[in-house]
Amino acid sequence: MDKIKMTTPLVEMDGDEMTRILWKMIKDELLLPFIDLKTEYYDLGLEYRDQTNDQVTIDSAMATKKYGVAVKCATITPNAARVKEYNLKEMWKSPNGTIRAILDGTVFRAPIVVKGIEPTVRTWKKPITIARHAYGDVYKATEMKIPAAGKAELVYTNENGEETRELIHQFEGPGIIQGQHNICASIESFAKACFNYALDTHQDLWFATKDTISKKYDHTFKDIFQEIFDAEYKEKFDAAGIEYFYTLIDDAVARVIRSEGGYIWACKNYDGDVMSDMVATAFGSLAMMTSVLVAPDGTYEYEAAHGTVQRHYYKYLKGEETSTNSVATIFAWTGALRKRGELDNIPELQLFADKLEKATIDTIENGTMTKDLALITTMKDVTVANSEEFIKAIRKTLEASL
Repeated sequence: MDKIKMTTPLVEMDGDEMTRILWKMIKDELLLPFIDLKTEYYDLGLEYRDQTNDQVTIDSAMATKKYGVAVKCATITPNAARVKEYNLKEMWKSPNGTIRAILDGTVFRAPIVVKGIEPTVRTWKKPITIARHAYGDVYKATEMKIPAAGKAELVYTNENGEETRELIHQFEGPGIIQGQHNICASIESFAKACFNYALDTHQDLWFATKDTISKKYDHTFKDIFQEIFDAEYKEKFDAAGIEYFYTLIDDAVARVIRSEGGYIWACKNYDGDVMSDMVATAFGSLAMMTSVLVAPDGTYEYEAAHGTVQRHYYKYLKGEETSTNSVATIFAWTGALRKRGELDNIPELQLFADKLEKATIDTIENGTMTKDLALITTMKDVTVANSEEFIKAIRKTLEASL
């Protein structure tokens, strides 16, 4: 068969450790044999980010704004141990945080559901989509260690030089403080992205914060959501037969656990980070989750929502066999290819993405899977494949469907 032609490149962001190894395997086995793949490549591996003083991360985000669709491999966010291990110039920020801040998008994450992998929460029957605000809060926080007794204040100085002050704490000894911020325009973009996604996917939308405790910060999120909903979306939601409601984060957690799923749960940045991992793991595995950043200008960035699988990478470097789940990374590629096909009117590319996703799920449901899934499946007599064998098994299933 002729390879599927592309007209506009995808922005390709390569990553780190074991996911970088899988990235190449996926391209070699599942993409390049079938697609005349056009990408604008950026190496977001930690070594090259260090060489470029992290400019490559900024460049990749700007390229994403230019071309409209990107696909990203998992990357290392360095801590002190990584600085030493990689001999870094400094402790570079999270690439995801940098990219999200530039694109000002909302991250939507949903579990990939397959037969034989039953949710830990017995009531869950349908996927739960987490909508995560992708700007500010703890990810843009300023922190300070307080060495001794003294007064810490929050100070705002307007353009006329006039100050407004709020006491943070009167310290009687050492301590720590953290200053968080957000921007109303970003919260508005977050709200609109959530409402539009709910309408597109025909799902109810929940939003939860802790406004009873955070009477200005979290309450502002709540107020902005409600104002935009009442002014622009209430009639559309009524016509679609779907619901929006706000609740406290602790109430939302209780409702989620007792629900059957099938809705979007919108969260602030940190809440969404934690809850998406919880939902993914409870549905089966962190490697079984889709993740897409949707920006207000219609830009899309698809990624695997998990880490770089460091432990498997060290085994791989020793020549030992690994059984690493590549499903989320495959679905990052299929999401990006489908969106590129949709934007460029290439139905063959969209169909290929659909078939690759189906081949991936069929491979698992037919009993061939990686070790993480084999340990939790309800199926009997499954075949545990290593990292490469699993991808090759998917290729075999895919070729049969093509």
